[in-house]
Amino acid sequence: MLHITPWERGVLEQLAAGAATTEIARQLGLNDREIESSLATLFARMGVTSRAEAIVAAARRGLLTA
Repeated sequence: MLHITPWERGVLEQLAAGAATTEIARQLGLNDREIESSLATLFARMGVTSRAEAIVAAARRGLLTA
């Protein structure tokens, strides 16, 4: 089973809601590169290569609340 942090879950939920990298960065007080790097690491752990795949995989694994 994949264990993700509450922060990672929040980012996945923002992706599922359609938020762009810039929006996520602004909400978290980070820059775009930091978000992209975090997403790349999370995607690798999830075994996916895109935002769409990450959202589908997260939903299937019950990681999204909405």
